[in-house]
Amino acid sequence: SVGHRGTIRDYPDFSPSVDAEAIRKAIRGIGTDEKMLISILTERSNAQRQLIVKEYQAAYGKELKDDLKGDLSGHFEHLMVALVTPPAVFDAKQLKKSMKGAGTNEDALTEILTTRTSRQMKEISQAYYTIYKKSLGDDISSETSGDFRKALLTLADGRRDESLKVDEHLAKKDAQILYKAGENRWGTDEDKFTEILCLRSFPQLKLTFDEYRNISQKDIVDSIKGELSGHFEDLLLAIVHCVRNTPAFLAERLHRALKGAGTDEFTLNRIMVSRSEIDLLDIRIEFKKHYGYSLYSAIKSDTSGDYEITLLKICGGDD
Repeated sequence: SVGHRGTIRDYPDFSPSVDAEAIRKAIRGIGTDEKMLISILTERSNAQRQLIVKEYQAAYGKELKDDLKGDLSGHFEHLMVALVTPPAVFDAKQLKKSMKGAGTNEDALTEILTTRTSRQMKEISQAYYTIYKKSLGDDISSETSGDFRKALLTLADGRRDESLKVDEHLAKKDAQILYKAGENRWGTDEDKFTEILCLRSFPQLKLTFDEYRNISQKDIVDSIKGELSGHFEDLLLAIVHCVRNTPAFLAERLHRALKGAGTDEFTLNRIMVSRSEIDLLDIRIEFKKHYGYSLYSAIKSDTSGDYEITLLKICGGDD
């Protein structure tokens, strides 16, 4: 089921040259034809959009993203540019933005690094180095500290085991190690938490957390909350949430981005675009289940204009 729970799929009768020409017309005309841009870019998969970008460059000698930037503005512009960006490059840029300027956006770093697979992380690291001529690890190191830094660096390495096989013996052993590292001693051995939670596969961790409950009579979440603090605690809780239900974790992030006084477009755009071909259907289901109203209706009441129209097309339907 992985990868087929997205809202956006390949467009059946796809022609990059027809699309490139239609986009060029939409941009070049008197007044931009936003509706045309939206309908093309939200109804093509990212792989197809990359072919449009190539074709556009070949036919018109221009970068499509530069033309979009020149012609659109605000959140709508950011969203449309995100759609034509390769996923690994998009994530690399989101990570850079999370570390730029006055404060570090720890929540964004945590969200990206906990929800990407090892393979995705390797591609993101490569893209990061290509764009910024600096390693992702170096930037994380200079922008964060302590156990939070150590855990982020471990995740950024893309060394998490991706196999679906679970090892019951290892789960028992790891659960014991976690118990001894936290509940069962004075002071906490943070490194053990980092090692196990950042390197074991999700199915393996699921089993480990079950074993942990058997040994300690506590849920791992309660232990983490009791033993740890700050951004490191938040990161480990995010990993546990993702292990148990990644779409529910992302639904919660979207809910936070959409509720309250202002909309967090940085988070909203990132999750909608980056999960549109992975698990956005599941995120919608979890959103409705947890909050009693649909993601679609939340976007509708919180955004407006072409930005709203584009997000709703990516969302793909009401629940």
